[in-house]
Amino acid sequence: MRGTEKTDIFLEKLKADSAEYKKLKTKEYTLEEKKNAIRSLMNIRMPGELSDKLVELQDAYLQEERSAKGIVKLTDIPTIKETFSSKFSYADKISLWQGDITRLEVGAIVNAANSQMLGCFVPCHRCIDNAIHSAAGMLLREECSHIMRRRRMKYGRNYEEPTGTATLTSGYNLPCTYVIHTVGPIVFDSLNGKLCQDLQDCYENILKCCVENNIKSVAFCCISTGEFRFPNDKAAEIAWKTVSAFMEKHSDCMERVIFNVFKDSDLELYEKIFNCQNEL
Repeated sequence: MRGTEKTDIFLEKLKADSAEYKKLKTKEYTLEEKKNAIRSLMNIRMPGELSDKLVELQDAYLQEERSAKGIVKLTDIPTIKETFSSKFSYADKISLWQGDITRLEVGAIVNAANSQMLGCFVPCHRCIDNAIHSAAGMLLREECSHIMRRRRMKYGRNYEEPTGTATLTSGYNLPCTYVIHTVGPIVFDSLNGKLCQDLQDCYENILKCCVENNIKSVAFCCISTGEFRFPNDKAAEIAWKTVSAFMEKHSDCMERVIFNVFKDSDLELYEKIFNCQNEL
């Protein structure tokens, strides 16, 4: 089956699965418009049973999309020892990489989640939560929903995931094995010590989750710096200090820690940090 056929068949199956959009007219859509419709229908679908056929069509479609984007292996990502001639003790285990985190074939990637832990429901939103759920597929939302249901049975029906925790799920159609979800702090007004500690907790608990689950490589996104408005420079500083302190004690537990950035401005911030390390 060719790619356009997979797209058409999957789109029709998704429409049939939707009570609201069964009659959505997509026949005259361009291929790009059809792909956006697919992502949108996946984004807005509430947790609920998925038929085997729908999952089969989804997986075939997402695997082809994954191949088209290209998979980045750990061996393709240089360390800061190679890139910056870093003299940091564990520079051969730390990397800075700019690009789409959903392409990384690593032990785990980090998702900046919200307190509902179900992914982003805004169609084609540009947040990392949306990107990760869209590339992983609808079973990721299902797993997150099961986790939250169990936690609400234990802690009460109004339970929301606290800031700073780390929740492990499968990676599904992503090249990574796992996704670690964390709820970062939201900056409503000015930055304070509590918010900085909360962000540090995110990094520490993700690294602890890796150790507990024998995950040897992890790629961090820039937690809380987008919709949650944490200042990018301070966030990068906290990320580096937390990871470097962890590596001083537990470097034998990790093969690679990757700081994944998307924006040029974040790349520059981390480059400045690593260059400054060489001057110490």
